[in-house]
Amino acid sequence: MPSSTTRTVRVELADRSYDIEIGHGTLPGLVDFIASRSKLSHIVLITDTNVDPIVGEPVAERLTEEGIELEVMVVDAGESSKCADVAADLWESMLDEGSDRQSVVVAVGGGVVGDLAGFVAATFARGLPFFQIPTSLLAQVDSSVGGKVGINLSSAKNMVGAFWQPRGVMIDVDVLKTLPEREFRAGMAEVVKYGVIMDAEFFEYLELHVAEINRRDPAALMYLIERSCQLKAQVVQDDEREETGRRAILNYGHTFAHAFEAASGYENLLHGEAVAIGMLCASRLAERRGMVNQSVTSRQLELLTALGLPTTVPDLPHDEVQKLMWHDKKVQDGRLRFVLPTRIGEVVLVQDARSEDVSRSLGETGP
Repeated sequence: MPSSTTRTVRVELADRSYDIEIGHGTLPGLVDFIASRSKLSHIVLITDTNVDPIVGEPVAERLTEEGIELEVMVVDAGESSKCADVAADLWESMLDEGSDRQSVVVAVGGGVVGDLAGFVAATFARGLPFFQIPTSLLAQVDSSVGGKVGINLSSAKNMVGAFWQPRGVMIDVDVLKTLPEREFRAGMAEVVKYGVIMDAEFFEYLELHVAEINRRDPAALMYLIERSCQLKAQVVQDDEREETGRRAILNYGHTFAHAFEAASGYENLLHGEAVAIGMLCASRLAERRGMVNQSVTSRQLELLTALGLPTTVPDLPHDEVQKLMWHDKKVQDGRLRFVLPTRIGEVVLVQDARSEDVSRSLGETGP
């Protein structure tokens, strides 16, 4: 396992390449990080009501101390802010404050803030440079990397969006010290996902180090964040815009998860919690198709349970959940596609799952 020194993961995308800087106490170096990658004249800092007093305000003060013209825009915390109305409010506010093609958008927050701010950056004035300063574990290991930005529709998550790569991502592991326990655990679902889809050794590492992870051991966090970013970077480099199907593997469990979130009005489940349940549903579906044996599902169930994540399918009508699945972005040529495991460390894209098998996968609460 690597030491806790600052580490850099490079996302190689030709002229859109960028660095993910990971370390402890890195935020004081934010000005230099941004200035070395973009012109610095005017910054629009977008954060939310939960993150602003803890991280947003200190970051804003540091930028102001450097003489940078700064506008801070604070949205309500929660998934409900990731919508067209809030995006429109931000566009109007940016226009009123004099934002132009020289402005830089800096997202300081979790996945909702990163997706929303990135979408606003991608669309205002036909595209502004932006930087990700992720403050939740889920954002640090997943949503801040790869350039997917967007907003939700009422019945479909992330259906409106763009591919807009950041100029850089700065991850300060120390901000996780103040992350609520439920948010921290939700982020671990995406970490487990990487082990299932790409790296059996990483999955085994997680199984063997649950205690250190649950107590947020700095060295363990540093390693799992770095490894998750490396794995996602590999996929993004292979298929930046989801043109070959390779990037779809990152959506393991998400077809179920997005339906759970939409069916519950984006209120009852955190994204990572829905993903944890969705991964188990996908693994049970793979079992029903004879693709894996029960041990593959059992190992996921045991790890997710040990990490304090929910594993029981929400009490929702199966027909409604399946109907919402048809709004998923992976629907192609009139077929609903699922990412299913063939073993721990490997998944494939399947597009001929039977409706009754999907329903039975929803109906089971354990392997």
